[in-house]
Amino acid sequence: MSKPSIGFVGLGAMGFGMATHLVKEGYPVHGFDVFPASVERFKAAGGIPASSLQDSAKEKDFYVCMVASAPQVQSVLFGDDGIVAALPQNATLLLCSTVPASYAQSVAAELASVGRSDISFIDAPVSGGALRAAAGTLSIMAGAPDAALEKGRFLLQEMSDANKLYLVPGGIGAGSNMKMVHQVLAGIHILGASEAQGFAARLGLDAVKTAEAIKSSPAWTWMHENRLQRMLDEDWHPGASALTIILKDVGIITTSARQSQFPTPLCSTAEQVYLSALLQGYGPVDDSSMVRQYFAEPITKVSSTKSEEETAEALQLVLDMMEVTNLVAAAEAISFARYLKVDLKQFYTLVADAAGASRQFMTKGLEIIEGLGQDVNGETVDGATSRLEKAVQKARDLHCPLNLGNAALSVLFMAKKSGLGAEGSASVVKAFEH
Repeated sequence: MSKPSIGFVGLGAMGFGMATHLVKEGYPVHGFDVFPASVERFKAAGGIPASSLQDSAKEKDFYVCMVASAPQVQSVLFGDDGIVAALPQNATLLLCSTVPASYAQSVAAELASVGRSDISFIDAPVSGGALRAAAGTLSIMAGAPDAALEKGRFLLQEMSDANKLYLVPGGIGAGSNMKMVHQVLAGIHILGASEAQGFAARLGLDAVKTAEAIKSSPAWTWMHENRLQRMLDEDWHPGASALTIILKDVGIITTSARQSQFPTPLCSTAEQVYLSALLQGYGPVDDSSMVRQYFAEPITKVSSTKSEEETAEALQLVLDMMEVTNLVAAAEAISFARYLKVDLKQFYTLVADAAGASRQFMTKGLEIIEGLGQDVNGETVDGATSRLEKAVQKARDLHCPLNLGNAALSVLFMAKKSGLGAEGSASVVKAFEH
């Protein structure tokens, strides 16, 4: 049985991988991109080049939109050459771009207003990077009416890992909300990786040994492990993950948080650092370059002259700073997810095996979600505050910025002032919810 033709727009790093994977799986994929070179590259990989947006959509019962932003989606779908007018009756449209949930909902409303309620629309943002896109093992968070999900399920399955297709309850917008709260962690941890390594460099610690200690400690994050080698090699041009990508995502988060009047202090702090870096020309550069916001030279040039005891003490400051900051990050993300009525068990499952993962989320995050009153290791809010405060003070003495560390410390101070000091450290989540 022949496979259906698929229309595809957005042949950037992720989109190219997704589209060419479908080609390898035997689907006739008609691809379009505003950059002719991307279309030619797609053709060379076995895809069918479309001469225009509408050409990519005509007679295509299934269509994937993977452009970069909501304004681009709007133009692609509803512009003068938009695909909505060209799609056949009862087509299925997958929006895989990262957009605000409110925008995904507005697309559904506009489809109805232009007389295209026949289109089965699925809000299906993706995560996982270009390599997983090309391998068809992405994480996909899909929200839509059941009938639409049933029609598009085979295509979602083709592009995702068997265990990473999340059918998110709540309809249109639910998938985007799930992706957004995951990106709270991703946005914080990307900067956190640079903050930890930059702090270590300012303390005179060896970069590789510091990284090895982080990897085996409760301070570990997926982002630190993933970004480390590029940070060490200063492999930033062109960016494997350009700063503008995470800046767009955290912008969606902070805008949504402001609209909801919900506090996201760590994510908002990360956004401000990213905006400052953008003004310095880092936009197209790999986001691991954020280490430059903390240390002016390659971190591999640092040669430690400390004694073994001094090294251990300095390293502990880095580990404490990162671990406690990640605890507060987990609390921020879970609290925002709860506010948005995201299914927390599904959220936990997604994050634990995705780019937002951290050991703090997998341990303390589970305690927060399950509402446990005491941490497994018995540490209190007071204890976590004391550890982070010591690291922050040392950084201040060195004139080293700890943007996230200071934001996390402020949250812990608020928790203490609310009378939570003697409670388990996971109780810091209450600072976001009271």
